[in-house]
Amino acid sequence: MRLIQRLCLVLSPVFLSACIAAIPYPTGESFPQPANPPQVRAPQVGQQWVYNVRNVFNQELVDVVTERVVSVGPQVRIERSSLKLGSLPDEIQEPWGYILQDPHWNPPQKFLTITPLWPEKLVVGWSGFYRTRYQVVGYPDNDFYWGLNINAVKWERVQVPAGNFNTLLYRNDIPFFTSNDIFRVANIRNEDVWLSPEIGRWVLRRSSGQYLWAGMRWGEALREDYLQWELVSWK
Repeated sequence: MRLIQRLCLVLSPVFLSACIAAIPYPTGESFPQPANPPQVRAPQVGQQWVYNVRNVFNQELVDVVTERVVSVGPQVRIERSSLKLGSLPDEIQEPWGYILQDPHWNPPQKFLTITPLWPEKLVVGWSGFYRTRYQVVGYPDNDFYWGLNINAVKWERVQVPAGNFNTLLYRNDIPFFTSNDIFRVANIRNEDVWLSPEIGRWVLRRSSGQYLWAGMRWGEALREDYLQWELVSWK
């Protein structure tokens, strides 16, 4: 341990990021399943959520993303903007709680059939598996397999920059989906999401993915960005 500490002190700034600790896994205070599961706040034009997006590996603040409801009806459209990049692709739910266009992953996806954005029942132990296909937004000529497994894990009170919230922690696993990148021969993604029914959105979201090129094994897998979204403000 002392040797590692000395190395961190003498290395040039180019290499210091390797010595910075990763963001610890979020922990909060668990509490029992509510007798009457809460309802997720209904969408209204003007609702807004602002998130810090951080690199889990080195805690770097990658971006600040603002998401705002701009239309409500059969479709709910959420306009998104980045402090770093400006306008981002919209999120579209149809209806509320079911995703049609999902810009969270890279590249942004448009699904041929909707899938739940959070557990259909806000009850610990609930799970569901959904198969669909997606197109890359703006490229409708091809579509690709997508399979999503959702598991509701526990109720937890967590603290984020925006305050303290009662949340349902659920896990998304996307095993062996098909990438639009023809050089990827195997792909997996997973994430943990802390959903706050009070605000109608998550207060924490921690996402990662791995993939293989031809001839590689999972021990050699390449990584997608490992990001944590933290709620800064909401209305």
